[in-house]
This record gives sequence, C-alpha cells and structure tokens, in this order.
Amino acid sequence: MRSLLGMALALLVSGQAIADGDKAGEFDYYVLALSWSPNWCAIEGDAKGSPQCDDSEDFGWIMHGLWPQYHRGWPDHCTTAERNPPRHVTNSMADIMGTSGLAWYQWKKHGTCSGLSGEDYFTTARKAYESITRPAVFRKLDKTVKLPASVVEDAFLKANPQLEPDMLTITCRDSFIQEARVCLSKDLEPVPCGRDVIKDCTLPNARFDPVR
Repeated sequence: MRSLLGMALALLVSGQAIADGDKAGEFDYYVLALSWSPNWCAIEGDAKGSPQCDDSEDFGWIMHGLWPQYHRGWPDHCTTAERNPPRHVTNSMADIMGTSGLAWYQWKKHGTCSGLSGEDYFTTARKAYESITRPAVFRKLDKTVKLPASVVEDAFLKANPQLEPDMLTITCRDSFIQEARVCLSKDLEPVPCGRDVIKDCTLPNARFDPVR
C-alpha cells in the first residue's frame, strides 16, 4: 500500500513539475543570434550536406535565431496555445536563415516561448534581423583570415552606433568565429546582455572563412 501511495505522489510531483515549466511569453529580452554561414558550413554544415552550404549560395551573416531570454537562463520548448507557422512562412525565412528547416526548428525550440503566433514570431524575427546592420567588410574577404573576436565586435559597433559593447557578444567554436549575438528588448531596442550571454571569444586568432 505504501509503495502505491509513493508512486501516486511521484506522479503528482512529476505532473506539477511539468505544469510549472517554462511559460510562453514570460521572458525578459531577446537574443538575436547571427551566424557567419561560411564558418558554420566548415564546422558542420558541409558534413551534413546542408543546402545552405551549396556552392550556388552566397550567405554571409544569417539569422540563427531570435531567442527569448531571462536575465539568467532562458526558456525553451514552451507549451503555447498559439498557432504554428504555416509552411509558406518557414519557407519564406530561408533567405535570411539559410533553410526552412532551421526556421521550423527555431520556432519549436525558441519561438514557442515568445507568446506570439508562428507568423508573428517570424515577422518579429525578420524585423530584428533588419534592425542590425551586418558589416559589409566581411563579404569582401577573398581568402581565409585569422583574427581576434574584438575585430568582429568593433566592426558591428561601428556599423551600429546604437549598440554599446555590453549589448553584443562574439562567440567562437572549434577555433572559428561562430556568431554575433545582440541583445534586444521585446520592442527590439538594444539592451545590455545578461551575464550568461556575455561570453566573448578569447582566442587571439580565430578563423574566418570568406563567402564562397
């Protein structure tokens, strides 16, 4: 009898934990993650055969995602009553996200936590992407270079005078410059990033591949 009671209590506790999980629309700010496509292709995209990395493409800074964020930590895979985006909407995001598959994945993991419908989330994501000027200098590279993340950060700050250094971070992965991450309010105004977002790459020389 005691064993059955214990099992029942465990199920109740488990159910409560699920009910008290991340809630859609409850977050503090967004992180706009911009990925340098040639580097992502070199790290993993080529091996996966991603259409984003096809020789016919010329992606530079793509939008990895627009992520709801807490001041510490972040929600993901939220339960939401809002509608999923129709296929034509995720397809339409491929011009700035590389593939419709990435758009769908980002909706399921992050967009569901925004409190927006799928269509409104991607409308907001595109506005966020367009609000940040991607420095043109990196598209002019004709060969692989090695540089510190501070060079990339300085280029973004120069191209976006509305940004302060604490509103932007540059990350690395596998010796490559990986992403520029910009922190934005729910109204898409630049805001300081939380401590767990500001994790600048400390490599003295990180690889940066040219657009193909």
